[in-house]
Formats: sequence, structure tokens, C-alpha cells
Amino acid sequence: MPEYRAPLADFEFLLHDWLNVSEHYAQIGKDDIDADLVNEIITQGARFAESEVAPINQIGDQQGCTLKDGKVTTAEGFPQAYQSYIENGWNAMLGSEEYGGQELPYSVAIPVHEMLVSANVSWRLVCGLTESAVLALEKHGSDELKETYLPNLISGEWTGTMNLTEPQAGSDLSLLTSKAEANDDGSYKISGTKIFISGGDHEWTDNIIHLVLARLPDAPAGVKGISLFLVPKMLPDANGEFTIENDLSVGSIEHKMGLHGCPTCVMNFDGAKGWLIGAPHSGLACMFTMMNDARFQVGLQGTGIAEASYQGALTYAKERLQSRAPQGVQQPDEKADAIIHLPDVRRMLLTQKALTEGSRALGLLYAKQVDIVRFGTEEEQAKAESIVAYLTPITKSFFTDMGQEVSQHGVQIFGGHGYIQEWGMEQLIRDSRITQLYEGTNGIQALDLISRKLVRDGGRMLQNTAALFSDMINAIQNEADKNMALEIQQQWLAGSESLMSGDAFDTASRAYDYMQFCAYSLLAICWLSMKDRAAQTGNDQLASSKAKTCDFYIKRLYPRALMHKAALGDSGEDLAALSLEDF
Repeated sequence: MPEYRAPLADFEFLLHDWLNVSEHYAQIGKDDIDADLVNEIITQGARFAESEVAPINQIGDQQGCTLKDGKVTTAEGFPQAYQSYIENGWNAMLGSEEYGGQELPYSVAIPVHEMLVSANVSWRLVCGLTESAVLALEKHGSDELKETYLPNLISGEWTGTMNLTEPQAGSDLSLLTSKAEANDDGSYKISGTKIFISGGDHEWTDNIIHLVLARLPDAPAGVKGISLFLVPKMLPDANGEFTIENDLSVGSIEHKMGLHGCPTCVMNFDGAKGWLIGAPHSGLACMFTMMNDARFQVGLQGTGIAEASYQGALTYAKERLQSRAPQGVQQPDEKADAIIHLPDVRRMLLTQKALTEGSRALGLLYAKQVDIVRFGTEEEQAKAESIVAYLTPITKSFFTDMGQEVSQHGVQIFGGHGYIQEWGMEQLIRDSRITQLYEGTNGIQALDLISRKLVRDGGRMLQNTAALFSDMINAIQNEADKNMALEIQQQWLAGSESLMSGDAFDTASRAYDYMQFCAYSLLAICWLSMKDRAAQTGNDQLASSKAKTCDFYIKRLYPRALMHKAALGDSGEDLAALSLEDF
């Protein structure tokens, strides 16, 4: 299996040269975080990912998880890696200082998260959901719940889960039937079955805190009648120690295409004791705090898997000798030339590189806006929130589509060996496939972008996002590249504004093409900006790599945006034309 090495040089370029995070941190009141500290954090994160998490990735895929006597056991090395993770404070990076967290900027944590995904996405998934649960509890929980549960969730002594999906209620939560009945002590009795629960049970920690959507007896129909409850695996005894088993259990472990190392469970709640988070019937709004973070983190899984695939493919392409290159002999001392000299292999490698590095850049730009939402002034927060809202469905859907495409190229470059398990490349395809489905399928993300974030919003989010990219474009020093970026932005804005009217069906019919159009356009601007900034670093190798990869992206990949733009002008008549019998 290819050996993972964290792309530290790219992270440092993006954080310091491209985003200038030192100035950014000073502006948001985090001036104690300087470049040296940032580099130390991501360097130590790289060492942990490379040495402790990556080596157990294939073990997790091969061994999977087991359920015996109601208890889940994960693969060899998984619990030990988690203990090392929390002992070194990685789980506490984003948590509030009030409850023992480090309260670091999101843009410091995201490189570490991506590296962990590249190393072992199954293992990382459990940790990531805990961080999302912390966010929901910090924002919506009562003071008592925060004081009781946040310290151990932030430290990682306990993990957290998100329980939404039921057998009959996936994307449509209005069909949810889990029930909550009030107890005399202010708690609630939760009953129902949830499926696809990542980290639903395991031996990593003594307690698991489930955030569960359910309906109160007087709940109105539909999504307006959903409430959110905190339901711990273990309940406190008379001394406040969590030693009493709650009335919940694991029905089974899901048998999945990928992510074999992650314990994905069917959870049965049989009158389990839980506590209300937020107001009654406001559960969906509370859960979206957790879901929106989880959606970006899923997008990050696409980027991380793409990086792992690119690294494996690049190493193999340099070593694999097959035939002679069409441009003539390249390695005369060998019996054949390495396949990296073949134009089609280079096309695939450059596609991997351009999509992965472009998505990483957009992801860190997103993280910078999340920093402002958390630490900026009230006016800055409002603008940043609208940008984050607009970019969330793009980062989730495009990054995961991209991760699947890049991992497919990885297998193709390996040829027949890519289809064999021992090389690890086919695992990346299997592991990445779910990212296009969970936390809202990519089709739902595209519909959310065009219907809620564009049309229903009246273009406010679009304009704030455009202003952010205008600042980026204005900083480009090369006039030709600046003009190109301006033209791309103008096409993106014009294409977006042309969709502000239309009936619901036509809007929905354009959703996929609009999402792809936006993503390829915004990545193009990022690439032109990165190319320009790299030229100013004095690092000739970096400048050359970014410039040539940018040129490839503009020539070979950005035209995809124009293809999707061409489809936006059509109505959805062709989609509605066929009767059921015609199918």
C-alpha cells in the first residue's frame, strides 16, 4: 500500500503566502497564534497521521468491526490510536476554552483533519462526529448539559454521534417516527430505531453521547415537529459517576461497500433516557449546526482521499516501467520507460493534482470564513455566515465528486494492480463512494445551493461570496491572469443571476449543472490567484509547479464549467417529458 506523506509544503504555502493567516489571526483577536505555532501544529499533526493512523488503515479495511454480546469491537490498533489522539490534545483543538478546549481557529485545525482523512478516513470519521456534536451542544444546550457533557466530549474521553436516519426516513426527515415522552424529572423517554449511525458503539471510550431526533407527543406534523435530544450510552449514578447502562442497544453493524473500519450501527432506543437540547420542536435547526459542520468535514474527506490517491499514483507512475514513451526513449539505461512519460498518464496525474490542490485551497478559504464567524465582529460575522452558507453545499458536493474522480484515476494509473487489494487504491474508491451520499446526497446539496442559497435568498449570499473573490482577484498582480479571473467571475455571476426566476421544477432541473458550474469557476479563480502568489514567494520550484498546474486547469478542466453553464439555459422539459411507461 502506498506510504502516505502529508503535503506540508502546500499547507504552508496556502496558509502563509496565499491566505496570510498571521494577519488574519491578529484581526480576529488570535494574535498569539503566529506562523511558527501554526507550522508546529500541522507538523506534529502530520507525524501523528503518518506514523499512528495511516499504518492501521488497511488493517481496518480487512478486519472491519464485530458485534458480540451487544458490544462492538473495532480493528486492531484503532482504540490505541484514539487514546494517543486524545492524550496529545488533538480532539480539543476547536472546543471552547471554558470547557477545556484550545479554541484554535478552524483554519489551523482543518489541515490536521485533512491529513487524518488521507491517512485513515474510517478512523477519522468517529472523531469528526464528536467535534460536530460539541458544536451543537455548545450553541444549543442548556448550561447544565454543557457543564455535564462538554468537558469529556472536548477532551475526547467520550465520543458523540448524530442519529437522524430511520429505515423509512432518510433525506426526508418529515417521515421520522422516533418518539419522546416526558419523564417526571425533566428528562425524556426516547424510543425508536436509527440506522447508518457512524461510531454508534465501540470500545474506544466508556461513554458515547448520542444526539437523537425524535417527536414529542404534541409535535406538529413534518419537520416542524422534530426535537433534538441528548441520549448517553451510560447514565450517571447517585454519585455522578456514569455507570448505569441506558436503555439503548446496537441492533447490528451495517455491512458496507467501504469504510469497513468505522463502526456503522443500527441503534435501538427502547425508552432510553435523554434530555432536550434547545426548545421543543426546534430539533432540525439545532441539528443543522452539527450537520453543516459535518457536511464540510465530509467534503474534506473527498480532498483527503484524493490526496492519498494522487500520492499513490504519482509514486507508482514514476516507478512502473512499461514500453517506450511516444516522444522517444526517456530512460536508456532501462528496458522500458516509466509510465509517467506517457501523455495520458500525465493527463490523469495532472487532473488529480489540479483538482486536489484546488479543492484544498477553496477548503482553507472556507475555513478562514468560519474563523470570522466564530471570532469576528457582529458585522463581519453576518457577512461570513452568508459566505459559509453559500459555499457549504459546494464544498460538500464538489469535493466528494472530485474525490471519487481522482481515486478512479488512481486505479487507472495502476492498471490491473489498482484492482488488487494489496495496493490500497481500490479501497480509496470504496471509501470515498459514501461521501457523495451521507450528510445529504450531492443532488440534495445542489438543490439546496440553487433553491435556498441562490433563489430564495435573493442573491445576498451570492454577492457576499462574489465580494470575497473580488478581493482575491484584485490582489493578482499579473494583468493577464487578473483579466482572466475577472472574466470567469463575471460569467459565474451572470450565470447565477439568470437563474433567479423560474418555477420549482425548472430550478431543480438545473441544480446539478449549477453546482458544478460554480465549483469549477471558483476553483479557476483560486488557481489563478495561487499561481500569482506563488510567483512572488521566491521559490522557483513552487512557482513553476503552481503556474503549470494552473495552466492545465484552465485549459483542460475549467471548460467543464462552460459545459455546465450551457445546460443552465434549458428548462426541465426534457426531464419531465418521459411518462413512467417510457422509462
